[in-house]
Amino acid sequence: MEIGKSLFSAAKAGLPAQTHARVLIVDDEPRIREAYGALLAADGREILTCANGADAMARLGSTDIDVMVLDLHLPDMHGTEIMAWMGDAGIDTAVVVFSGDDGIDSAILALRRGACEFIRKHANPEELIRTVDKAIRRRHLERENARMTARLEESERLHRFLVEHSPDIIYTLDPEGRFVFLNPRIETLLGYRRGELIGKHYSLIVHPMDLDQARSAFAERRVGLRATMNREIRLRCRNLDVRTFENRTIVAMLSSQGIYQQEVEDGDEKRFIGTAGVLRDITERKHAEETISYQTYHDLLTGLPNRALFRDRLKLAISQARRRGELVGLMYLDLDRFKLVNDTHGQIEGDELLKSFARRVRECLRAGDTMSRQSGDEFTILLPDIADAQALQRIAEKIVAALRAPFTVGGRDFRCTASIGLAVFPDDADSVDGLLRDADMAMCQVKAQGKNGFMRYAPEMHRSHCERVDLSNELRIAIESNQLTLHYQPQIDLVHGRVTGVEALVRWQHPERGLLGPNIFIPLAEEEGLIFPISDWVLNEACRQQASWRRSGLTDLKVAVNISPLEFNRADVVERILLPIRTHQVPPESIEIEITENLLMDDAESVIAKVQELRKHGLRISIDDFGTRYSSLNYLRRFPVNTVKIDQSFVRDLDSTGRQSPVISAIVGIARGFGLSVLAEGVETAFQIEALLQHGCDVMQGFHFSRPVPADEVQRYIEAQALATL
Repeated sequence: MEIGKSLFSAAKAGLPAQTHARVLIVDDEPRIREAYGALLAADGREILTCANGADAMARLGSTDIDVMVLDLHLPDMHGTEIMAWMGDAGIDTAVVVFSGDDGIDSAILALRRGACEFIRKHANPEELIRTVDKAIRRRHLERENARMTARLEESERLHRFLVEHSPDIIYTLDPEGRFVFLNPRIETLLGYRRGELIGKHYSLIVHPMDLDQARSAFAERRVGLRATMNREIRLRCRNLDVRTFENRTIVAMLSSQGIYQQEVEDGDEKRFIGTAGVLRDITERKHAEETISYQTYHDLLTGLPNRALFRDRLKLAISQARRRGELVGLMYLDLDRFKLVNDTHGQIEGDELLKSFARRVRECLRAGDTMSRQSGDEFTILLPDIADAQALQRIAEKIVAALRAPFTVGGRDFRCTASIGLAVFPDDADSVDGLLRDADMAMCQVKAQGKNGFMRYAPEMHRSHCERVDLSNELRIAIESNQLTLHYQPQIDLVHGRVTGVEALVRWQHPERGLLGPNIFIPLAEEEGLIFPISDWVLNEACRQQASWRRSGLTDLKVAVNISPLEFNRADVVERILLPIRTHQVPPESIEIEITENLLMDDAESVIAKVQELRKHGLRISIDDFGTRYSSLNYLRRFPVNTVKIDQSFVRDLDSTGRQSPVISAIVGIARGFGLSVLAEGVETAFQIEALLQHGCDVMQGFHFSRPVPADEVQRYIEAQALATL
């Protein structure tokens, strides 16, 4: 206590404590400098800014800066060059690296160059504030310590106090490497009492694997700049790890130099009497570096290598296989129906499924194989040194078989399958990108053919991919050059023998391929984001045609327009639907918007609100393909719909199962119970008509009545039907 009081008194008697702090922000982005300045501003703190490295070094050389917030990527130099210059110039400003660089090498280099912290720009701003505050406090403490040291340099008693209370281990050794002095830090850091180490060899606390590199440092004879500086070694703790019953270790930074004694007073001859050194605990810093490295190259959810690490391993495997004349296999996996899990059970259950899927697939692989998570529900597997392509297929069969057992999702069994694309080096491709591309194409082919299986890449897949790209480009041109057209299919009320409405169906009049149906280009349009201009055109053309029909006397006809589920992800869907209705001045009740049943499962509350808004404006709503999904009847009760359409797959079954269809009976019963109209689509035979009438369904459409035809033809059909009923 007396020593502590002396220190306190000496500090008060020295230079006055610094209450003003200067923070220098170095970043080439003016907005970022301004934002950092506002974020770090505080009473008693001066904020300075620089836009490049040269200005920063000039400011550091002329002004006493407490903390520098430094971006690594400056227009004239790298941030580590500034830190290296500071070290050479003896400038001890604390450096906090605040960078958008995600590379682990930059982080490690910055820490090794003297940065006290490395923070990424996308981190929580509170972390930057805490780090700068901590650095300023540490800076002030360091200055206080420097002032005290200057005052007490001649006092052995106060010098002893500083040594005894150092956060580092301070020691001296005799020429044989035995401890002569140890400060108390050895007890708190390694668990040894000083008395049991005095007279013992330093090797007692050094990890056996590090003895060779530690030997020269602990026997250091040099002094000054040539002495040992910042050498990393592992030290053994005295207390055991309760989990492994082995000595725990820490990582320490060792600096040491020789100690010499003057042989003759006023003489130049000195005798080596031992070594003095400092051991600083850097275990947490090393752990942070390892954590940064792991997070940079691994997927944190599954623990698998991420895309960057996988590409490195694939590149290495290809290089080795090219030299040795071996084969390399690659698998591209995509989970089938994964979106259903996320949408139905939530992201937490979806994440658990991804982890379980990864564990099960890894059990099918060899020790030297690498499985990676590319993104979302996509995975890749590297299989080096395979005997032949059949070996790759056998492993794929093993994975497919392993996935047959159900997973548990939300407390229920869930059958999770995968679509797997296979590619082999060098048979299919001879580069990293080429192999990934080919395996991805093969996986997409499996998806297109029904999922839950595997397929190896074939050259015709590339041609199909190229055709798909060409078709996408041509579709963009088609939208701009008015190549789209609408055909209309009549909807017949058989009880009253009249046409009650028509369904507008888009077609593409391709200049070379002829008339293309929507099944060819609508899925592509949804993937490419082209569905929105197509929907706008269809709505506008349908309303224009409806206005024309009404002027010709067809005032009781409604026009049904299909709307993609993607449309309901947009906030402006209601206004975009209403715009052509208002433009062509058609009654809203003469337009029916058809939505698919699975839309009821996607963000139901938002969809319900938008559908209700459409109904408030007078539009009719029908549910297409009803009965083919798993929508909740509760949602159906809350949806303000007018009509449900029985899917043609149920109508088609009437020819094979007989007149009675429990599904159709159920759909009609549900619709009637909710007060909704029912329409059957895909009617092709008289037998189906009779069966549907017996089930209580009166309104139908299908090839039996008319194929989808241009507007003028459907008008003639309607007029002919009207004459036939007279």
